[in-house]
Amino acid sequence: QRRLDRLAELAVERFAPRARRYDEAARFPQEDFEDLIAEGFHAAVVPVEHGGLGLGPLYGSAFSLWMMTRELAKVDLSLARCWEGHMNSLVLLDGIASEEQKRRFFAGVVEGGELWAAWSGEPQVPKPGEKRRFGTTVERRDGGFVVDGTKIFATSAPACHWGLLLVNEAGPGGARHADAAAAEHLLLLACPMDDPSIAVDGSWWDPIGMRATVSHLVRFDRTFIPAENVVGRPGQYLRDGWQTRFIPHYAASFLGAAEAAWDYALAYAGEQDRGDDPYVQHRLARMAIDLKTARLWLWHVSELWRLERRAEAELAGSEARYLIEHLAEDALRHAIRVCGARCLNRPSPIERIYRDLTLYLRHDNDDQILATVGRAVLGKAHDPSFYKP
Repeated sequence: QRRLDRLAELAVERFAPRARRYDEAARFPQEDFEDLIAEGFHAAVVPVEHGGLGLGPLYGSAFSLWMMTRELAKVDLSLARCWEGHMNSLVLLDGIASEEQKRRFFAGVVEGGELWAAWSGEPQVPKPGEKRRFGTTVERRDGGFVVDGTKIFATSAPACHWGLLLVNEAGPGGARHADAAAAEHLLLLACPMDDPSIAVDGSWWDPIGMRATVSHLVRFDRTFIPAENVVGRPGQYLRDGWQTRFIPHYAASFLGAAEAAWDYALAYAGEQDRGDDPYVQHRLARMAIDLKTARLWLWHVSELWRLERRAEAELAGSEARYLIEHLAEDALRHAIRVCGARCLNRPSPIERIYRDLTLYLRHDNDDQILATVGRAVLGKAHDPSFYKP
């Protein structure tokens, strides 16, 4: 609790005042991460024996990690997303990297303040008006692999020191696009971002929200990845269901954004002396119930992981992800109704929350999430990682 309180203090005193500037410039929250690094929070999930705090799903403390993410999301959803990507990457390294790799990579984090991100995005069909295609090819070479091509939605690309690349020897397409046959050829490669063969293209990134995640296009020009940087076994990311450990983490960010909307609406109703309005009472009551429901669901999922009830935890994580998306949308809608049109005028935080949440909720298709839950309860085959039919 002491660590969570300190993180919340940093969020309010330092991160919140910077959020608008990062959003408007679509710039990575570098100063925020410098503060996180100075206090050791950037190593929250690194094992204690490697100098970290030893939190997260591998140590029975997923809820503690998710509540940290929630505190960051309350002041800046983009910052929370960059933090998520870094934390999830380190959890993955802790779970499947070799001991030599853990010593090497975790030392860079703890001692050097290095930041990580994991990227899979390679859409195979261009959107209307889009002339270029995306995707990577991978070739085996003596002593390693050569990666060529592009990835998009590469969160933190201009600022991170390492990118965990999900690539496939079977052809273009990341983890989300792998079928049963191609999945066994899916590789996880740790790529140093200072390699001169790598270029980051920010012109592709001009979204409505989540602008400070700087989720740019990354171009690999026959980038060589040595065998010592191959993490885990081919296909292990999908076969061991690692994505299911991260799905509830996204929901923690949704919760944080919704709680920020709640805080603003409650303060607004007080300052405007609208506490006796029965419709305001209804909407604030609904928000309070929704937020409590979301927190309870995250606690429930974290307990299932702590108790190693994996099959239940995987399904409950998707259920929580689906439900909290809609609870967050409802909370934001109620806040706007309480506060009126002025809350959608800058510099109101509701305006930015509205834009950020609109984009981030599309991280997965909620129709497919719900269909996956339906297939599970019907006893049908389902994909708990990427919700493919």
